[in-house]
Amino acid sequence: MLTAHQLHIAGRHHTLVPATTLEAHRAQVLLVQANGQERRTAVSLALTGRMKPTSGSVALGHDPAMGSLRKRSAIVDSPEVNEPENHLTVRSLVSEDLALVPFKFRDRTRPTAWLVKHGFRDVLDKWVEELDADRLLHLQLELALANRDVDLLVVDSPDRHSANSAEWLALLELAAAGNIGADPDAARDTPRRELIVVGVVARIPGHWMGPTAVFGQAMDPADRSECEPAETPNTLAAEPEAGPVEAQGSRQARSPEHETPEHEGGDVQ
Repeated sequence: MLTAHQLHIAGRHHTLVPATTLEAHRAQVLLVQANGQERRTAVSLALTGRMKPTSGSVALGHDPAMGSLRKRSAIVDSPEVNEPENHLTVRSLVSEDLALVPFKFRDRTRPTAWLVKHGFRDVLDKWVEELDADRLLHLQLELALANRDVDLLVVDSPDRHSANSAEWLALLELAAAGNIGADPDAARDTPRRELIVVGVVARIPGHWMGPTAVFGQAMDPADRSECEPAETPNTLAAEPEAGPVEAQGSRQARSPEHETPEHEGGDVQ
């Protein structure tokens, strides 16, 4: 379980994250609403242990160590942190990300073989900017889960790319259920790798029936009671969301041994 208690980040000129309390469980998607891209990125960094809170706490399970949280989490598609750069080819993106995985495994230095095994043969010769938003997010989720230590995914502003919330919500639910990130070479009876998944968004889709939290508030008790994984996916519907924004960033934030670029507010670790 991921827990944040009275998480607060004071920026240089204004409060980035007012005191926020929330929790998220394995095999579940939690949506956290935060206003402004800077604040959504700050929340995403803090929930993955990559920005030190001014006060309050964040913990994964019973381990309060920030280093453990960084090791077991991945931040995905965060603007100016690790959002894929449009000038990269898909192969180059995959090569860079696999090189950051902190252990050796088959295909770590063979991006083409990795792409084929994970179902991305159709995008082998494409540029990042040519991929549809949902296809690119799927690729980023698979890459984040190449690190077998990751138990927590925090996706920064997935709603900025598409007006159709059903597309990115479906991918987040698939990841939480263990249907993304599976080892193609694993035995058929290998248990699914269920995850804790958090989406930090500009607004909660109107038809989302899962648990939610709003930055600056304590999580509603009714939402906490929904934190047990559901047996079937939630029914989702398309809804207009925030428009796309362009940003470039480093691919290094996913690996705990690399430093994340400094953001206004708390210390990035």
